[in-house]
Amino acid sequence: MSIAQNLFDVRERIALAANRTGRRSEDIMLMAVSKTFSAEHIHEAYAAGLRLFGENRVQEFAGKADALQDLRDIEWHLIGHLQSNKAAKAAELFTAVDSVDSLRLAQKLNSAAAQIRKKLAVLIEINVGGESAKTGLASGSGDLEELFRAAPELDHLQFRGLMTIPPFAEDPTQARPYFRKLRELRDQIAAHKLPALGMDVLSMGMSHDFEVAIEEGSTCVRVGTAIFGERVQ
Repeated sequence: MSIAQNLFDVRERIALAANRTGRRSEDIMLMAVSKTFSAEHIHEAYAAGLRLFGENRVQEFAGKADALQDLRDIEWHLIGHLQSNKAAKAAELFTAVDSVDSLRLAQKLNSAAAQIRKKLAVLIEINVGGESAKTGLASGSGDLEELFRAAPELDHLQFRGLMTIPPFAEDPTQARPYFRKLRELRDQIAAHKLPALGMDVLSMGMSHDFEVAIEEGSTCVRVGTAIFGERVQ
């Protein structure tokens, strides 16, 4: 099927999932994860109406950015792990970095954004499953508290919320407790009204489990395969 048809189907699934919990589908952002896909695929998705895109690697996106300069009113988010030595390039290329997983990285991004006089939107990545192979801060950890305390000083960053990738399971319902855990953490943080820490965004849910994520409060789902088709590695 075409990207336009896939997109129609995904939006239908989002609407149904939102309806099951009394939510409005308009309140859920759909991010097209375009990692490994060509500029041509992205142009097709743009023509179908998508304006929010996620990429995993700075170098890969830099390689196709020139071919995408004609696209207007578009947001590019970095959603993959970012090494601090690539923070300057990420701040230059992306609208937002949704995978901040340390105070050191936040400081590097803040300095890079200051250099180009930019306010960079960021999400804090939480490792809800405690998986050693995954990046992200542990909920309740000292490192997370340290980042919270430093947020007011990072005045070129706009903290907007949290992101997570739960442990993978063939059955998408097995991700439910992890999505719920992130929502509860967001609610706890928001209740404290910490300075410079916005908590409006919950980025959780991908192609195989985004409906469950929506039922648990996701405000942004990151969908690649269900829009673009299977990736060629």
